[in-house]
Amino acid sequence: MAGVVHVPWYATGFRGDQLQVELERISALSVRYGATSYAVYRGRDDRYKFLQVLEFEEHLDWDRFWAGPEMTDFRIYCQGWFQVPVVYAWNDLVCRGEAVRHAPAAAVPANGH
Repeated sequence: MAGVVHVPWYATGFRGDQLQVELERISALSVRYGATSYAVYRGRDDRYKFLQVLEFEEHLDWDRFWAGPEMTDFRIYCQGWFQVPVVYAWNDLVCRGEAVRHAPAAAVPANGH
């Protein structure tokens, strides 16, 4: 069963923009470990609050990512940019949906070309 990991991050003073860049980078690397999707959300009311969301088919793949060299280096490089402890939560994916939006048809010039 697919699982979705929620990792809440809270940036320290004036480090929100830097942490955002690094969360974007490290999240993209999760696909090397089997992630099927990833997203990073940043609060609008609280610009220091982030939520990293990663979907994995297997819990072991998540463990490999979290303990892997890239994620370890991220936590070392960014130490002091976020509050600790960082406590993630594994969630079972129950359902998901998306709205389908159709692009408007291209306009055809009056002369047909």
